[in-house]
Amino acid sequence: MVATGRRDLVSTDLASRMRPLRRALALTCYGVVGAALFVAAVTSLALVLVWVGLPLVVACARALRPLADAHRRIAGDVLGEPVPSAYLRVTETGFVARPLAVARDPSVWRDLVWLGVNSTVGVLLAAGAVLEAACGLVLWWLPESYLLRWDANLIRAMLAPDDRARLAARVQALTLSRAETVDTQAAELRRIERDLHDGAQARLVSVAMALGLAEEELVRDPEHARRLLVEARAGTGQALAEMRDLVRGIHPPVLADRGLVGALEALALSSPVPVELDTRLESAPSAPVESAAYFAVAEGLANVIKHAGASRVAIGVVAEGGWLTLRVADDGRGGADPDAGTGLRGIERRLAAFDGSLRVESPSGGPTVLTMELPCASS
Repeated sequence: MVATGRRDLVSTDLASRMRPLRRALALTCYGVVGAALFVAAVTSLALVLVWVGLPLVVACARALRPLADAHRRIAGDVLGEPVPSAYLRVTETGFVARPLAVARDPSVWRDLVWLGVNSTVGVLLAAGAVLEAACGLVLWWLPESYLLRWDANLIRAMLAPDDRARLAARVQALTLSRAETVDTQAAELRRIERDLHDGAQARLVSVAMALGLAEEELVRDPEHARRLLVEARAGTGQALAEMRDLVRGIHPPVLADRGLVGALEALALSSPVPVELDTRLESAPSAPVESAAYFAVAEGLANVIKHAGASRVAIGVVAEGGWLTLRVADDGRGGADPDAGTGLRGIERRLAAFDGSLRVESPSGGPTVLTMELPCASS
């Protein structure tokens, strides 16, 4: 048993020493690819004046971002903390508008400058780190790969967003959030108007007609008038039911009566998939935040029921440090994507209206975890 434990320790130590070598090799390979991309990017910029360079600029920018993200990920692993990014969303379309939108992103220009440096200094550091890590494996005494850490620090210094990039990303996020919120509210008003026109309003018109006929038949044919009154009463009941459904879609009565915790308990009880609910709220958030949180969780649960094929769901709600954190996790098939039209974009828009965010972790095969955050203040 002692020998087995010693082998396990040696195997674990060897794996930990192999890790810097793998990272250095990856950075070296990425650096060679980046050097080729740098040449292509500079050539594309030189050809912009003759128009043929415009689509090449977009293509290079698309290729540059995943390459930079790969370097950020490795640097974050080496340094023990993530290296963030702050790219602007490109919403424009068109042969000229899209490249111009890419050119307005300060993060893209920082990436391009980094690409030039990384194609020389970065490749040399990564290649040196490969030799250093290999020597560490052979000699067994080298504590860490210093060149790899230097390369990681260079990546962080050049690829982490500066204040200008963060401000540009923040302004764009708020602008898009406001536009999407206005569009969503307009669509919701159109839906309410349509439901009222096609549902309750039509029912009430029918009730009014039945009452008018009953008034005419009251003396001439009392039995017919009675049947018309019964029909009008049934129509009134249907109209009231439709009005309740409409109001429930705007603001559920259970939310007003029992608060967020009670509303989520009712939501969990009505779910066909077993739900484990964990709520830790010292005090109730404000009413608008409660409503946004409820509908975000409800949409997340609806996605699980419709698409995930899950056997259980865990919902967690925690209010801490001025933030309300909502978590919907399931053991389904995974593969949830906000861009795939599964309702996650709707959750993003709802949260963005309150300066909130949605993070989706959903590898193929599962599990799926939706983490939603909202700034909250107690009501």
